Amino acid sequence: MNDEELVLRTELIEACRSMNRLGINKGTAGNISVRYGDGFLISPTGIPYDKLTPEHVVAMRWDATFDGDVLPSSEWRFHRDILKARPDLNAVVHTHSTFATTVAILGKEIPAIHYAIASAGGPTIRCAPYAVFGSQALADNVVTALEGRRACLMAHHGVIAAHVSIPRALALAVTVEELAHQYMLCLPLGEPPVLSDAEMAEVLEKFKTYGQQSPKTISGLRKAS
Repeated sequence: MNDEELVLRTELIEACRSMNRLGINKGTAGNISVRYGDGFLISPTGIPYDKLTPEHVVAMRWDATFDGDVLPSSEWRFHRDILKARPDLNAVVHTHSTFATTVAILGKEIPAIHYAIASAGGPTIRCAPYAVFGSQALADNVVTALEGRRACLMAHHGVIAAHVSIPRALALAVTVEELAHQYMLCLPLGEPPVLSDAEMAEVLEKFKTYGQQSPKTISGLRKAS
């Protein structure tokens, strides 16, 4: 295991623990993967996050083979298929966060109730049709729901957030949960008003550079620290 791989394995474990600290996951229900080498690293099945060590993280190849006795998450299929289908995404976070899962149980997508919906890559966050967990059917449904998006719900299941890195995918999962919470608070009053396609197109354009600093600024911050 080289230094780069050790860093990614450690980052993945810390993100698993952060999911529970942030309240967007309970127990070992969620799972995380990150692109690495000729395949990806993924959290194992059934091992409590506080017991995880870098050696427990499973290195899977694109053909779904792996070495060792530690089994990967039962959801490895949609992690693999998302990363294979989307070279723009390097990390996938899956949780059963309460409000996002509630919206998914209703089979609803999250509409453009707030401009922050653009963080998921489009004017809505779609809901993939139900299929049993761990199945190829679910993986296929998720890949379709993520077309042009970085997050989706899964009917009667949970939420997926994907991004260029583990920290950004985790942050997106938190944002989706906040949006789902806002949506659920609105629903008792009726379907909420939404931003128009033109308004969302403007926001999506602005989000292409939202929250980004120049390399010079980042370098200066590092030196100052």
